[in-house]
Amino acid sequence: MFKRREQLISSLVMRNLRVMGLETPLLQKRLVEAWPVVAGEAINRYTTGVNIANQTLFVHLSLPALRADLSMRRQELVQRLNNYVGAQIIADIRFC
Repeated sequence: MFKRREQLISSLVMRNLRVMGLETPLLQKRLVEAWPVVAGEAINRYTTGVNIANQTLFVHLSLPALRADLSMRRQELVQRLNNYVGAQIIADIRFC
C-alpha cells in the first residue's frame, strides 16, 4: 500500500511560481491592485498611477494636500498593504 502526500493546490502553484521566479512579480501585481481597496475610494479618486520599484511603492497623486497627509500615514499604509497581500513586498511608499 502506498502513502499519499496530499497538498493544497494553492501551495503547489505558489511553490512552482517560486521555482520559476514568478512569485514576486505576482505578489507585486496583487499589491498594486490592492491600493484602491486599502487606500479607499476617496483617495483612489485622486490617484493617477501606482507602480513598484526596489521595494518602494510609488503613488502618483493629483492633489498636493493629499500627498502631505498620506506621507504622515506612510508606515501604516505599508503595513496594511503588506498584510493584505500576505507577504513583505514593499518597505516604503513615495507619494509623487
